[in-house]
Amino acid sequence: MISGAPHEARWVRSEPRRTLPASALDRIIHRAFGQVRMSEVQSLTGGRRNANFKVRLDTGTDWFVVRIYEHDASLCQKEVELSRLISGSVSVPDVIYAEPGGLENLSPFVVMRYVEGITFRELKHSGNPEEIAEAAFSIGETLAGIGRFKFPKSGWLAPGPTVTKPLLEGIDASPRFVDLCLASTNLQRHMNEGLRDRVHSLVWSRAASFAAVDSDTSLVHGDFGKHNLMVRRDLGRWRVAAVLDWEFAVSGSPLIDLSHFLRYERAARPFAEPHFSQGYRHAGGTPPDDWRGMARVVDMTALVESLTHEQLPDEIVDELLELINATVEDRDAVLP
Repeated sequence: MISGAPHEARWVRSEPRRTLPASALDRIIHRAFGQVRMSEVQSLTGGRRNANFKVRLDTGTDWFVVRIYEHDASLCQKEVELSRLISGSVSVPDVIYAEPGGLENLSPFVVMRYVEGITFRELKHSGNPEEIAEAAFSIGETLAGIGRFKFPKSGWLAPGPTVTKPLLEGIDASPRFVDLCLASTNLQRHMNEGLRDRVHSLVWSRAASFAAVDSDTSLVHGDFGKHNLMVRRDLGRWRVAAVLDWEFAVSGSPLIDLSHFLRYERAARPFAEPHFSQGYRHAGGTPPDDWRGMARVVDMTALVESLTHEQLPDEIVDELLELINATVEDRDAVLP
C-alpha cells in the first residue's frame, strides 16, 4: 500500500487564502441559513490546503466553519459523504450545508458546526500526564471505530464513497513503492547510498507482512495526526471531540493511521502509549503481532515519499532523515 500520498500535507504546504470578500461570505451564509447576517468572522490559519473561516451569526452565539476547497474540487463531495457515513460512530463536525459544485466564482464549500476543544498537539504541550493519557485512550478508541468501516477492496476513495483504483498495482506494492522513491533524484540529493540500501533491505525483509497490510480494506483517515484530532474535557474525562479533514481518506490498513499518530512516540519517554493502544483494543481494534515495529516500517513509505518533493526546508529534511535512521536502527528518534 502507498501510504506516502496521504501524508503529503504534513511536509508540503500550499498555503490557502486567509481572506475572502465579505460579499462572498455573505452569499455562502445566505445559502446555508437564509437571510441572516454575520456578526463576526475569523480566519482559521491551521489549514494547509483549503481556506477555513470561523463565523458567528447575528441570530445566536454559536460558531460555524466555512471550508472552501481550493486544492481539489472533488474533495468537498468526498468529505461530505464520508461524514454522513461515519457520523453515527465517529465524532466529526456536523455538516450544515454543502455546495460540492461551487457557486459561480466560488469554489466548492461546506458549512459545518464549529467544534469546541483543542488539538491533541496543544494538549500534549500544555496538559498533564493524566489528561494526555485520557485523551490518548479515547483517540485509540476512535481509531478502532474508524477501522470498522469496510470497503469491497483497497484503494483510493472517491465521492460515494467508492473505491476507485488501487493505491499501487501488483504484488509487493509497498516495497516497490519505496524503491521508486529511493530512485528519485530529489531523495538522492538528501539520502546517501548506504542509508538507501538499508531502507531497501528493511522494507523487503517485511514484504510478507506488507502483503497483509496492502490487502486490508478498512477506512483510513490518511492524516491521523495530532493537529486533526480535537479533544476536550467531557463528563470528567478528556475525549475526542472530532476528527477533522478527511480529504486524504483511503481504503487500506489501520496501521497507516496508527503509524502516523505514533510517529514521534519515544519508547524511552512515551506520551501516548500504552494508553492509545489500550483504547484501540478496548474498542475492538486488533493490531497484528509486532504491530509497533510494523507500524514504523509502514510509516517509512510516507517518510521516503516526502523526500521526493522539491524545495523541502532543511529542518524538515533533517527531521525526515532522523526518523528514517531511527527506524532502520530500531531506536528512538532524537528530535527537538
